[in-house]
Amino acid sequence: MREPLSVDLDQPPGPLCSAQTYFFDSDAPTLAAFARATAGDAATPREKAVRLYYAVRDRIRYDPAFCNLSQEQFRASAVLAEGRGYCIPKALLLATLARAQGIPAALGLADVRNHLSTPEMLEGMDTDRFFHGYTVMHLQGKWLKVSPAFNLSMCERFRVLPLEWDGRQDALLHPYDALDRRHMEYLADHGVIWDLPYERVIATLWARFPGYMARLAQGEGGRFQPSRAAPATADPAPFFPPGGS
Repeated sequence: MREPLSVDLDQPPGPLCSAQTYFFDSDAPTLAAFARATAGDAATPREKAVRLYYAVRDRIRYDPAFCNLSQEQFRASAVLAEGRGYCIPKALLLATLARAQGIPAALGLADVRNHLSTPEMLEGMDTDRFFHGYTVMHLQGKWLKVSPAFNLSMCERFRVLPLEWDGRQDALLHPYDALDRRHMEYLADHGVIWDLPYERVIATLWARFPGYMARLAQGEGGRFQPSRAAPATADPAPFFPPGGS
């Protein structure tokens, strides 16, 4: 049985990859205006996509301590208004901006290991395996994957390579940093979806990071402290059940 939200990257995009939804609210006035202003005089979808990518990468600050819990906070327009977010909301925002400019786009989900995570973050999350989101766009006849997670100022601060993108090939997070240290390792890919399964995402976050999510619920999300919860399993269950994408 195929996951109903899944997108087959071996096929051209269907209408759902251009659809306006509650979370991909591409018709929100502020979001549509931002997309138009950012695309500016770009002449092609590829040029528009590249401008949108850099806007989300650098103008929406990466903040793993701002792990959105409410449905309203997960809407693309809300992420834009907040001006910060972690990888999944940023990827969703970029996909929504792309749709607002007529570019078919979707959200990809994966498990990654960040070898440069700070000790505070590792303690706070109880694991070095993180739930990660990236954007998928259909450009020049093919699907491309790109991750807008880490803003330039953060990369400079931690001496990791900023992720550049020309709209012609995939651009996922670097395996090594500027000092040739091991950085990001992709462990599992959960597929690509055209809308956000909110309840499943939240359930996955609670299952993977119980102590951290409990602190978020208590308004303590910015404090990367050790939790008393049992560490998350090294090989967690897949996001999509067997038989899905």
